[in-house]
Amino acid sequence: MSGFHEIRFPLRLALGASGGPVRRTDIVNLSNGREQRNQRWRDSRRSYEVGSGIRSLTDLYAVLEFFEARRGQLYGFRFRDPVDWASCSPGGVVSANDQIIGTGDGVTAVFQLVKAYQDAGGSWTRRITKPVRESVLVAVEGVAVTDATYTVDATTGMVTFAAGHVPVAGALIEAGYEFDVPVRFDIDRIDVNLAHFDAGRIPTIPLTEILA
Repeated sequence: MSGFHEIRFPLRLALGASGGPVRRTDIVNLSNGREQRNQRWRDSRRSYEVGSGIRSLTDLYAVLEFFEARRGQLYGFRFRDPVDWASCSPGGVVSANDQIIGTGDGVTAVFQLVKAYQDAGGSWTRRITKPVRESVLVAVEGVAVTDATYTVDATTGMVTFAAGHVPVAGALIEAGYEFDVPVRFDIDRIDVNLAHFDAGRIPTIPLTEILA
């Protein structure tokens, strides 16, 4: 991913941020009173407001410093979603059996980390491109394998099995992990007014997800 710094937005500020997934849907009202809905984006795109996480001048300066180091919108960075940051549900413990990432064919050695969102009515699969490397666990046919049998690219989310450990045909491959969202600042200017800040008014600092 070009123009990207592999550094995480300060976690203490991310925990106070607001935001989540955004989708784009065209809705056309028909002459018979019904409506037709068309999906404009294949995948959702996360959007966050981190100004809500600022509680002190120290926090504010930390954001300003981070903003300057990224040159505003120029360089992307990692952001931990305050709710959705692991392969398991909130409050759960990451397990090697959390998510299905593929099925072996005896030849393919590289598999993309993904996360499935599903219920009885439908599902959507999300590519995970910024995992936390040391958190990744992998299982083949339900059994966790040692990290000596595979490598993880923390910049792309690709899991590569070593020679001699490529999953056999039909083998189910699963993984568990923590992950960040690749984002950038959605502004090139931060307005700071200390009088307003002391009165409880915080600056608006939006972030938007970068899709690979």
